[in-house]
Amino acid sequence: MDGWMQYLLYGPVVWKVAEEWREQGAPPVGSWWLHLLLLFAVRGLIYQFWFSYGNMLFFTRRRRVVADAVDFRQVDAEWDWDNFLLLQTLVAATVLSSPALVLPDLKQQPLRLWDPQGWAITLLLHVAFSEPVFYWAHRALHLSPLFSHYHSAHHSSHVTTPLTAGFGTPVECLMLTLVMGVPLAGAFLMGAGSVSLVYGHAILFDYLRSMGYSNVEVISPSVFHAVPPLRYLIYTPTYLSLHHREKDSNFCLFMPLFDLLGGTLNHKSWEAQKDVYLGKDERAPDFVFLAHVVDIMSSMHVPFAFRSCSSTPFANHFILLLFWPVAFAFMLLMWCCSKTFLISFYRLRGNLHQMWGVPRYGFQYFIPAAKKGINEQIELAILRADRMGVKVLSLAALNKNEALNGGGTLFVNKHPDLRVRVVHGNTLTAAVILNEIPCNAKDVFLTGATSKLGRAIALYLCRKKTRVLMLTMSSERFLKIQREAPAEFQQYLVQVTKYQAAQNCKTWLVGKWLSPREQRWAPAGTHFHQFVVPPIIGFRRDCTYGKLAAMRLPKDVQGLGYCEVRKKPPLHVSVKFLHVHCLTRMAGDGRETVQYTMERGVVHACHAGGVVHFLEGWGHHEVGAIDVDRIDVVWKAALKHGFTPV
Repeated sequence: MDGWMQYLLYGPVVWKVAEEWREQGAPPVGSWWLHLLLLFAVRGLIYQFWFSYGNMLFFTRRRRVVADAVDFRQVDAEWDWDNFLLLQTLVAATVLSSPALVLPDLKQQPLRLWDPQGWAITLLLHVAFSEPVFYWAHRALHLSPLFSHYHSAHHSSHVTTPLTAGFGTPVECLMLTLVMGVPLAGAFLMGAGSVSLVYGHAILFDYLRSMGYSNVEVISPSVFHAVPPLRYLIYTPTYLSLHHREKDSNFCLFMPLFDLLGGTLNHKSWEAQKDVYLGKDERAPDFVFLAHVVDIMSSMHVPFAFRSCSSTPFANHFILLLFWPVAFAFMLLMWCCSKTFLISFYRLRGNLHQMWGVPRYGFQYFIPAAKKGINEQIELAILRADRMGVKVLSLAALNKNEALNGGGTLFVNKHPDLRVRVVHGNTLTAAVILNEIPCNAKDVFLTGATSKLGRAIALYLCRKKTRVLMLTMSSERFLKIQREAPAEFQQYLVQVTKYQAAQNCKTWLVGKWLSPREQRWAPAGTHFHQFVVPPIIGFRRDCTYGKLAAMRLPKDVQGLGYCEVRKKPPLHVSVKFLHVHCLTRMAGDGRETVQYTMERGVVHACHAGGVVHFLEGWGHHEVGAIDVDRIDVVWKAALKHGFTPV
């Protein structure tokens, strides 16, 4: 079952809790119906915890069993990974509500919190029933035609994650429910059940299962060396990963003892586990995109937070507000003691591309006292990349702010012997914007005209004999740019100081935020091309609005499973318009109002510009002012390498 609709199946359970609450006049803390809901939440958090830990590459990259990344295909296949939790909850609810299936302790009042006899019975039944039944059923799935009909989908996930543990057919989920539930049922039937047993057994079962699928080795080989029999009592992520790759061994649930007895133990398991735990030689990336966190809400869209958020275009999910305090605490922690860290990676034509994050949030870049610290973080990242042998490091968003470091010139001038090429990528950004402008446009209206991008756009267009109405109050800045143009084209650059000057111009290039009042000066049919961050909101129904400069990665990219996040509208935008902007389509023509989302496979133009710089093997730094003569060169190179405009 897809989407959030599946959770409506919990309606009867919620109804039973509400009914008991009404009858008792207080929260039914002793209600098994309430415990079912709480267990679902706790179990889901266990899988989420291990998923987050496994994807915190700044902690785990050296101990990852399989070095590859999870791509969108696997993300989509495992989207409803928690269906097995839903199924098991409904099975338990059926047991509770069926008169024919009455377990003695379920009618007991009050519920016992602890009974050691129940724990002993559950452990015994797990070893005597659950482990062998799972082993032989799992082995049968692999060694019979059932594999192609049922189990092969589970093994289509090349890189295991804790969410892979829940990805299977209903038959597999029922088998898992059986081996998990029988030990519990046995303890209750013998009158030794307790609340702690239910929670403890479920939590331990899910903890071990998600640990095994985490793709990160966490058990030290020294433990097995000190206590050799232990290696047959508990499996490891490496042990399970070998099964997932080779498919002909290591079939056990948690205890390799049954593989030993069944003759299916992969004898490479322990040596491979030792090699993984001791740490792999880290391959240096070929290209690095140095980003930063936008804000607290977008920080929860990183790949190690919530997959459902990171793998879809950015949107404000209201449920994330529950985690806002945690994200805020992480922001303070990063501000105090963090350094640049690895966020994600993908591969392109055999080359390793990584995204690093400066541990600073967008608003911090506008705090004067924070400027020095931010530049130090960026500088340390550049020097680290230089030591590692990175070929190109591309600066994202505010990391290349002119007021901060002169678009990267600060670092290049300070370290003239850098081997890594520092790139701001704005040349391709300018090229993307310029190639969106109709070739027959004779006049354009340009706001943000004296910015880095505004200057390059104006100088490029005037050479094409396109008249550019440059909105700026500074005659000094305008004249400086005008003098850069060849003498025969200077006449095409015109300074204007009011929006009224563009009331007959249908091509607006927006590099500065436009209010509804300012947008009203545009004639009907105007198209707003944008390079303003954050992008403007489309208030005009009789006009069209372009998105920020971005390009789609080449089709042969591998391991891409996350979406880049764009900056959101400023705080002064009203809640009403923010809601319309993010969540709806504009009435009338069905045109989308979402302007700051990044689709799958689409990256910022500056990101793409850095990749092109690397693929071309250019030896110069791309920092400071944009070289207008290179705009067409960079654009043609991007198209040659398979990048496409969005």
